[in-house]
Amino acid sequence: MPPPISPANINGFINLNKPLNWTSHDCVARVRRLLNTKKVGHGGTLDPLATGVLPIAVGRATRLLQYLPARKAYQAVIRFGITTSTDDLEGEVLTTCDARHLQPADVEAVLPDFIGTINQTPPMYSAVQIDGQRLYDLARRGKTVEIPTRQVVINQLAVLGWDAARSPHDPSDLVLPELVLSIDCGPGTYIRSLARDMGERLGTGATLAQLSRTASSGFDISGSISLEALEQSLAEETFMPHEVGNAVRQLAAIALPPDLAHRWCMGQKLSLTEAGIVGLSPQQKTTCEPSPPWHPLRVLAADTEKFLGIGEIRTLPKVAEDGSILEELGNVLAPKMVFAAID
Repeated sequence: MPPPISPANINGFINLNKPLNWTSHDCVARVRRLLNTKKVGHGGTLDPLATGVLPIAVGRATRLLQYLPARKAYQAVIRFGITTSTDDLEGEVLTTCDARHLQPADVEAVLPDFIGTINQTPPMYSAVQIDGQRLYDLARRGKTVEIPTRQVVINQLAVLGWDAARSPHDPSDLVLPELVLSIDCGPGTYIRSLARDMGERLGTGATLAQLSRTASSGFDISGSISLEALEQSLAEETFMPHEVGNAVRQLAAIALPPDLAHRWCMGQKLSLTEAGIVGLSPQQKTTCEPSPPWHPLRVLAADTEKFLGIGEIRTLPKVAEDGSILEELGNVLAPKMVFAAID
């Protein structure tokens, strides 16, 4: 096992299991205090009433947050027969109705309507900005605005459970059945909106009763750590962060021999025809088409597989004195973010 790392020298990711009633900012602030560093960020907001995976980046790893995988997964409990102002149990109850007639088959029948690329309206109480103002700030001031819909992607929905009994949390005689739903989705998906829209589709109304994020940005809840366990492992000097290179392992990789790795880490652009570069297709080596900005590359040391940083393929032009481009000289591997030095 490698030696423990001083909290002040940590550069990596923490797969944090966010506790109930904590905001994502609360968690970041707690980690900052524990590690005595300001350079801490998170990989995707979770509502206070949600628990589960909250990727935390520390030190130079904060620069990689934009490159983490976009996929997220949740386990939600949706309560039918009730609507609220926030689309979860934190808000004011707007409507209730007896939903005892609702059956699991009814829910299964409408699930396909919510799979794929769909239009979704974010909740009024959300961090979405309208004209530079957060929706939740507008809502708290009693202002109502038209919220534009946006496209989100839901890859999979699966029913995990169904409770047809009267909700033990509701003092009335209404039957408010609850659905346990597994959700696999892309970024920007509001599970509160999904619950609301499913209730509207079924004619009973619905709100989100519980939510746990089971996967986010390449991290899974099975490998997550609580704040208490994090604090204890730091005190015992046993904590090891997730390495920065492993967090972006979904990116295509290029491996450089030592001489080229040294030059690249010093900021030099490397011609893709250089001998020894591993991981490039013949087309990448010979065509003059730069990689699009959404296709960054992991750059590794060929001899050690050490993560060196993030690179991108650019087309290097030959420029005349007047600034005009004379010809395209070919593609180069340019540094975008360098994380390691090669002696």
